[in-house]
Amino acid sequence: MAVELKVPSLGESVTQAQVGQWMKKEGDAVVRDEPVVEVESEKATVAVPAPATGVLRRVLRQTGETVAVGQPLGEIEEGAVAAVSAGTPAAPAKEAPTAAAQPAPAAPPPPPRASAPLAPPQAAPRPPAGDVRLTPAARKLLAEKGLGKGDLLRLLEGAASGRGALAPVDFPPPRDRERLVPMSPLRRTVARRLLEAQESAAILTTFNEVDMSRVMELRERYGAAFQEKHGIKLGFMGFFVKAAVEALTTFPSVNAEVRGDAVLFKDHYDVGVAVGGGKGLVVPVIRDADQLSLAQIELSIVELARRARENRITMDDLSGGTFTISNGGIYGSMLSTPILNTPQSGILGLHKIQKKPVAGPDDTVVVRPMMYLALSYDHRIIDGREAVGFLVKVKELIEEPSRLMLDV
Repeated sequence: MAVELKVPSLGESVTQAQVGQWMKKEGDAVVRDEPVVEVESEKATVAVPAPATGVLRRVLRQTGETVAVGQPLGEIEEGAVAAVSAGTPAAPAKEAPTAAAQPAPAAPPPPPRASAPLAPPQAAPRPPAGDVRLTPAARKLLAEKGLGKGDLLRLLEGAASGRGALAPVDFPPPRDRERLVPMSPLRRTVARRLLEAQESAAILTTFNEVDMSRVMELRERYGAAFQEKHGIKLGFMGFFVKAAVEALTTFPSVNAEVRGDAVLFKDHYDVGVAVGGGKGLVVPVIRDADQLSLAQIELSIVELARRARENRITMDDLSGGTFTISNGGIYGSMLSTPILNTPQSGILGLHKIQKKPVAGPDDTVVVRPMMYLALSYDHRIIDGREAVGFLVKVKELIEEPSRLMLDV
């Protein structure tokens, strides 16, 4: 019996996706719940599991095609694997075509129709540029086309005067040794959200410097025992997650978000940790980080990072964070100004640990492993005093990590 492999639900408001890599080809055996193909939406890449054990009989949608939620991607002949494993050749399904009569390939989808020109609107006074308020759809259009508000006003003026319709920007074609590659849905969404964050929040960044000596000593002293007991290495991120949660309880506005003319304060601490996935940067969330031990946090980070590399991150993993930590230091970054993960109001940036001379006891000069910290925050609800205080609190806890364990 043929079982359809369908595009799964991809989260609220997501109705379309792009077919990614097929991990199986026609004729390959598949096992129930085994990943068969990836689909990439504007929010995440999801591996679609086989709904049954059998053989992938037909691939209905090729890599790069746009598909809708619920649309069939392929067909699996259920039970064929069991027949082969028992030593009996699998009988071809009744619907299966013979070698001499292969089905004709599906016709390619028709090219998208060009949008009709906008009818010239009735003359109306144009508000000043600063008064223009864009809808989410308009912001998405501008982000996808690389335009700003000024470009939109210029194009609307042209449409109103009859000089032309709202049309795509006429970019020059690629030259020799240049390649024009369409953005993936995930990359388009990242670009749009970063632009929205810059336009919708009053982002400011404050910096500090932290001595990593004590944390590095703890990792050196207890790293082997930690790995033997928990099966993973003792990293740095767990210390920063615990330090950030402690600082958030002291400065609750950094864990809040703007809701119109009000502020939503959150007494739960769901910390997003930026990790590099197979398709790009994603920010899975560690739930209720305030209730987890250091070992539990490290285990969560390792598991989320593994699933990100394997493109198995789900929408539930990515949603609902209250604060984010980004570690550009693993790539060698010395200093950066991270952009908010809206609607959150704060993001902590970690950077490369580098030995440098600093002032020691009695004005001596000593060499210490130092790291720059950066906190980007929404200045609409977080004052400079609170932002600096938050970063100082993180610094104090990292430089004296025993305080994290003793809750002092």
